[in-house]
Amino acid sequence: MRSLRFALGPLLAQLRPYMGGPWSSAEGQHWEGSEVLLDVCRRRHFLRGDQQQALTWDSYLRGCHPGFGPLGLELRKNLVAQWWASVVVSREQVFAVDSLLHRAPGASMLPAGEALRLIQVGALREIFQNKELNKEQITAALENMLGTSGVLREDLLHGALEQYINCLELVNKRLPCGLAQVGVCFHPALNIEPQNDNIARIGERTMSSLVWFSSARTAGQWLDYWLRQRLQWWRKFAIGPSNFSSSDFQDKEGRKGNNLYYSFPWGKEPIETLLSLGDNELLQMYPGNKSKLHGRDGRKNIIPHVLSVSGNLDQGVLAYLCDSLQLTESSLTRKKTLQRKVLKLHPCLTPIKVALDVGRGPTMELRQVCCN
Repeated sequence: MRSLRFALGPLLAQLRPYMGGPWSSAEGQHWEGSEVLLDVCRRRHFLRGDQQQALTWDSYLRGCHPGFGPLGLELRKNLVAQWWASVVVSREQVFAVDSLLHRAPGASMLPAGEALRLIQVGALREIFQNKELNKEQITAALENMLGTSGVLREDLLHGALEQYINCLELVNKRLPCGLAQVGVCFHPALNIEPQNDNIARIGERTMSSLVWFSSARTAGQWLDYWLRQRLQWWRKFAIGPSNFSSSDFQDKEGRKGNNLYYSFPWGKEPIETLLSLGDNELLQMYPGNKSKLHGRDGRKNIIPHVLSVSGNLDQGVLAYLCDSLQLTESSLTRKKTLQRKVLKLHPCLTPIKVALDVGRGPTMELRQVCCN
């Protein structure tokens, strides 16, 4: 029997993939196809929601949605496991770190006033309900509350930078080395409803982060290396690898970076960002004595440059769901025009794995299903 390489979500059928997928037709059918996929993902419990809830792909992209369904959670867990195996387990100079979902008041590198802050509702009510306070006193009390409140993390970078010195001790101060983490981050997201377009909501996303420390001499080479590695990794699990692409950019400070994209039916969306940060981030995190930041590059003691590789794994799940949708001829009917919508996922990512023991005997139909 020929070797078999396929995996399905909850659907098991005789597969003869429709070449090109549902997005190979005219541009006007792209949005229709995306709505079909959204309906399939809901019915098959990859995404949460029902027909009464007016959820769209935009709500999932912004991180403002009810969440993934049971199979979607398993898919994301498998994606995280593959990322962890590729970035951490297979590399002896990369170490796992963890950081709090929020930073305490007074912590270093606190963001500016636009940050998402933790405030007790009861304390806020007390200020507004206190009739003895005038307008200036209320303003002062609110400013004091904001200054002493914790800050929700919007990325995983600074949590890793705080543990840089511990990382140096693990590698005997020898560069390069890296710190990796996967966790939930928060971001402000505007409400897209017309009547509430000025109300900001808090979106959530599961992020992956690799913070890589190397010498300034090799920083550009490592940026190219990790770009190739990450693009190859995303394409590894896809039916249509060409839908994953990259482009370079420079930020406002002139630092070089690359974005990795997936071509959704409605256009490209970023799924991962690589940015060469130089040494400014470390110098701001540890002001004062620079000698404790020194790592060894050969015989030289240097302050390393930082490369941030940050990925949105929730967006990655949506990308692979779009990539997996296939149209197949139904084996349950003689009507050739009837097609089934099947999610054909890579075996490493599929939430449900099935093993078939095809032995000897009257199992011709089962062999045909497996071989096609």
